[in-house]
Amino acid sequence: MTPRGTRGSSMFQRPPWQMAMLSAVNLAFYRLMGRRIKIQGRPLLLLTTVGAKTGQRRQTPLGWFDDDPPRKDAWLIVASAGGAPAHPGWYVNLARRPKDASIEVDGQQIAVEPQSLQGTERERAWARIVALAPGYGQYAVTTDREIPVVRLTRRP
Repeated sequence: MTPRGTRGSSMFQRPPWQMAMLSAVNLAFYRLMGRRIKIQGRPLLLLTTVGAKTGQRRQTPLGWFDDDPPRKDAWLIVASAGGAPAHPGWYVNLARRPKDASIEVDGQQIAVEPQSLQGTERERAWARIVALAPGYGQYAVTTDREIPVVRLTRRP
């Protein structure tokens, strides 16, 4: 995991009960609308992780990007947290319990292996992501942490 930042958006700094309510609404919206909704113009997947501290199953709808070159067994996701100084909870869960990760995409449940991209590979992916969804570029200006890009690959 990359280090957390010292500054950033406070969008995700809400009381736990509000975050739980927001998460439930997002999940219900994903279940209701499925492939018809997008985040920053990107299709959604439903990421399932297991809480690093609680051991509880967590689900988060996220926009995703094709890998380069595009593959049917890989998806790129961005741990932006809206430019917050801390990583999103799902990213921490992936880092601490990678074997428990799965996604739902296009109606399929898929066990995945997460890998945080590093160095030149991350920079190339980040440039492509910002070109496709410019809002992510603003998040990088808002925070001083490096926003992780994670490749999810179908687990054999």
